[in-house]
Amino acid sequence: MRESYRHWQRIPTRWADNDVYGHVNNVVHYAFMDTVINTWLIASGLDIHEGAEIGLCVESHCNYRASVSFPDALDAGLRIGHLGRSSVRYEVGFFREGDDDVVAEGHFVHVFVDRTTRKPAEIPAHLRTAMEGLVVT
Repeated sequence: MRESYRHWQRIPTRWADNDVYGHVNNVVHYAFMDTVINTWLIASGLDIHEGAEIGLCVESHCNYRASVSFPDALDAGLRIGHLGRSSVRYEVGFFREGDDDVVAEGHFVHVFVDRTTRKPAEIPAHLRTAMEGLVVT
């Protein structure tokens, strides 16, 4: 399963991520997905402060396979399952550090829009080129 992801980022859990049941709360996984996606986008040239286009999340989902707890570190694998004209579906798999079993997997769909009008806009060419390297079929 790890081999199907194209980009990796290690994400440490924090003490505050655990809930009263002693595991990382489900909403934290969404924040982790948002972090790995946006870290990759910024590194790939998305100007989050002044760029003409921005990506808005229009859909997100997560399946939980096993619980994790602080102080676990997670390896977040990122790939792209669909790349459209103005939209992209990122897929993220979370694995315990050094483990091959997925503990959670989810997706985010971004629609790129004009920063001012909020109308759909083409994914900028330099980002599309970077995204093509993450596409899996």
